[in-house]
Amino acid sequence: MYRHGRLENGIRIVTEHLPSSRSVSLGVLIDAGPQDDPPGLYGLAHLSEHAVFQGTSGRSAFEIARLMDVAGGQMGAFTARDYTCFYANVLDEYLTYATELFGDMLLNSSFPDDHIEHEKQAVLREIGQVRDTPLDRVHQQLKQMMWPGQALGRAVQGNSETVPRVTADDVRGFVRRHYTPDRIIIAAAGNVEHDALVEQIRDGFWRLSGTPASRRTMHSRFRSGVALDESPVSQAYFAIGVEAPAYCAADRYQLFLLNSVLGGGMSSRLFRNLREERGLVFGISSELHAYRDAGAWVIEGSTEPEHLRSVVALAILELQKLATFEMGIDEEELWTAKMQVRGQHLLAAENAHTRMSRLATQELYFGRQISEAEVLEKIETITVADLKQTCRRRWLPAINQLALSVVGPEAPECYSQEILEGLLGEFAFCAA
Repeated sequence: MYRHGRLENGIRIVTEHLPSSRSVSLGVLIDAGPQDDPPGLYGLAHLSEHAVFQGTSGRSAFEIARLMDVAGGQMGAFTARDYTCFYANVLDEYLTYATELFGDMLLNSSFPDDHIEHEKQAVLREIGQVRDTPLDRVHQQLKQMMWPGQALGRAVQGNSETVPRVTADDVRGFVRRHYTPDRIIIAAAGNVEHDALVEQIRDGFWRLSGTPASRRTMHSRFRSGVALDESPVSQAYFAIGVEAPAYCAADRYQLFLLNSVLGGGMSSRLFRNLREERGLVFGISSELHAYRDAGAWVIEGSTEPEHLRSVVALAILELQKLATFEMGIDEEELWTAKMQVRGQHLLAAENAHTRMSRLATQELYFGRQISEAEVLEKIETITVADLKQTCRRRWLPAINQLALSVVGPEAPECYSQEILEGLLGEFAFCAA
């Protein structure tokens, strides 16, 4: 059901036909993002994504917004750490319309100076919203701790010092250098005919040309430590980071299952121990954050300030028990993890937007499509011995290098930078 094509100028096209669907999810993924931001202009990739909606040679920003509303469904864009994506979820009868609109925006955007200035203010407000959201802030602080001075550690939006420096000429130059055909993947899932879509894309994008700027080689280096931000909030929010492999790791399916066991659901070890048995948290979970060049396994949650040290210590202890296989995984726990990961994969596939996203990201990261059958087979064939081997190879070397981020109220009697650093030091000694 997958079909793949390439235009004469190098744009790749991937589709999946879903005959029972009345809608189509269309995505234009551009292999450009924060890793391409020049020094001192952090946030340029994100601002460029915003700026594309600010008018073309034939349409004003208002006309673009009105056309998006008329189409119904949803159109928008986002900047991730590895790429930029423009997307549309529309009725099948509006697919030609959405394709033409994206072609106009990516080829003919005019980037008016006054609109760029307005959009910079919108981005600064977005940065302020992240600052006002403790869980967002604790995650950004963790990334800065784990990857200091590196693209993965910087906020995608930039910061209040760099964004004001960006000019309309900077945006024009970024789009010209990085929004090139060889860096573009167009994916569609739903009631879409591949050959017809290829012709529509050829009509809308044939004039796009240019040689992509050489990609910077990224060598992300993980750093451990503690970052504490005292803020006027009632709960202490925390995130614990452990070094993990990049997105394309050969043992990624084992990592998905290990994450399910540790903190992937209501029967996970973290949730059972800290929520159900001890009542120390409302919620706690773990998640893999994997990118092109590196990754991290992150445990996150919140609790009262007086319980923070206990909660962090117990969470790290669960991580160590899993990493050392001190508390091994039995067949029942493995089966539960497989059922959860399998179910999540299949349920997500009910959504055309998710299918489109998989098409685009698999083409970006792997250069091929990984079928549903292949994913499920990989998960099903994993054994307890496989998980034990992955723990020894991945987590044993990593658990001595933990990163901890905390955003909470000032409570020196409960925690401080020194106290939290000492806590991590105790566990590093135990794991040595």
